Amino acid sequence: MRASLLSAALVAALVGFGSTVALVLAAAAAVGASPEQTASWVLAVSLAKALGSAGLSLWARMPMVLAWSTPGAALVAATQGLSMEQAAGAFVLSGLLIAAMGLIRPLGRLVALIPDAIAAGMLAGVLLPFVLKLAPAAAESPALLGPMVAIFALVRLRNPAWAVLSALAVGLPLAFLTGAAHAPAVAGLPALVLVRPEFDAGVLMGLAVPLALVTMASQNLPGFATLRAAGYEPPVGAALTTTGLLSAGAGLFGAHPVSMAAITAAICLGDDVHPDKGRRWIVGLAYAGIWVALGLASPLVIAAIAALPPSLVAGIVAIALLGPLTGALTGATNAAATRVPAVVTLAVTASGVAAFGIGAAFWGLVAGVAFHLLDLGAVRLARPSGTP
Repeated sequence: MRASLLSAALVAALVGFGSTVALVLAAAAAVGASPEQTASWVLAVSLAKALGSAGLSLWARMPMVLAWSTPGAALVAATQGLSMEQAAGAFVLSGLLIAAMGLIRPLGRLVALIPDAIAAGMLAGVLLPFVLKLAPAAAESPALLGPMVAIFALVRLRNPAWAVLSALAVGLPLAFLTGAAHAPAVAGLPALVLVRPEFDAGVLMGLAVPLALVTMASQNLPGFATLRAAGYEPPVGAALTTTGLLSAGAGLFGAHPVSMAAITAAICLGDDVHPDKGRRWIVGLAYAGIWVALGLASPLVIAAIAALPPSLVAGIVAIALLGPLTGALTGATNAAATRVPAVVTLAVTASGVAAFGIGAAFWGLVAGVAFHLLDLGAVRLARPSGTP
């Protein structure tokens, strides 16, 4: 195997893992996962990414690499009062919904009717509360967060993909050297822990449906666009079916959905990876192997992050989500025709309001679509009679 294939896979995997693993652990904590269930979560989602990346790359003969749903993890982390069993039920159903979008074309077209701006507004509403914690965290721990923010700001000017990982590489040693964090206990290998899913109607509407939509809008669609920009024509239906079924399977072990990668995929698609475009798919196999190793190392990573002060963890999550929030806000406010519905979606989602046992992301989506339909009706009424 060419060294460039291995190095690209290693960089992509480390960027994907290191920049957002703290958010995944925050999601696990939000639903009351035990240490064993948390390790199972990270292992299951890592194995799902490995299987999907290797399988799709080998079958399609193109570098199709998977990621965990970062916005999905944020959505789970923002939930309150859910059990691990209820979350597992939402994960399983969310995966099945994504698979159905790949298998059933009318369902995929129905989802496509939701304006991109409203979907982006829902994503921005999910991410905003986490990013707002950066300033309070920096005020609480300026000696730790100050250097991290500075490194992030400088590195992103040259290489945005490495900015979060560089900030993390500064913050972690600094926390241990200053005594703000204590040395983690040595952990053994993780094991998959079966979680019996509970299918609660309110949780399914408030978490499973928004989870599927936000994963589609913010990860799968940009992932396909990234492949097309590199000169490949991805098998969309097969990719959605594969990632959806893998997500449903991993959900039985407490893991949130996987999806097509976008930013990390770009690392694996350049000419420097392999000069022969037809051989570049091998990077998917190397990427898969590295994710298996990262999944097996999850107990040590979990222990290290658990040893950090809460303000540092909050700051790491906030820094990691600055980029996705910027993209979501841009998508939400770019088109004037859907700007108000998108902002309404953002406001309701970010409020965290829950009604009838259904979470804020769903109500944000409902509110945004309602405003959008009202705007469409007003436009039609304002047209002169006989105008098409």
